[in-house]
Amino acid sequence: MTVHIWGRLSSLNVRKVVWAAQETGVAFTRSDAGMAFGVVKTPEYLAMNPNALVPTLQDGDFTLWESNAIVRYIFAKYGNDRLYPQDLAQRFDAERWMDWQQTILNRASGIAFLQWFRTPADQRDMAAIANSTAATEPAMAQLNDHLATRTWMCGEHFSMADIPVACDVHRWFALPQPRPDWPHLERWFAAILARPATRGVLDLPLS
Repeated sequence: MTVHIWGRLSSLNVRKVVWAAQETGVAFTRSDAGMAFGVVKTPEYLAMNPNALVPTLQDGDFTLWESNAIVRYIFAKYGNDRLYPQDLAQRFDAERWMDWQQTILNRASGIAFLQWFRTPADQRDMAAIANSTAATEPAMAQLNDHLATRTWMCGEHFSMADIPVACDVHRWFALPQPRPDWPHLERWFAAILARPATRGVLDLPLS
């Protein structure tokens, strides 16, 4: 069976889903949608995703939106016990970090990204970038401390928790601004980039 992913690869949230699919090896196709590609406001797309956002996943008769939920679904259906832990304590440790990425890390980091990459230089708000940086660096320091005692986000095995966090870290590390040294975070991120499934996702420039 082939699943279908809707969404442009410039989207952090679409990158999560494509990467998850590539980790499992499930056959998939993808259609560009969102921003310059349009599509998301069409009646056909809104019938799948009333939020007019990307990504959206179609798997046979089942349609799913919300990027982290899609990552969970792909790993639960097409992955294995390491990607989608069966032990409840391990699973909800992963769930916790996936939620943290959306509620803490992305809220803090996204503002600087939008200013650097999606705002014309003459309209860029450097105060907004500074505020975003001040909010994001403690979260990155928290990740660095967390990764000082484990190989991956939830222990010794790569899991669904690593994908959302890594996509956010990838975006932050690509911003044209200085950052502190976070040796444990940088070691983990180097291991992330070495994974073959990140090709065509984390080796793309930001836009």
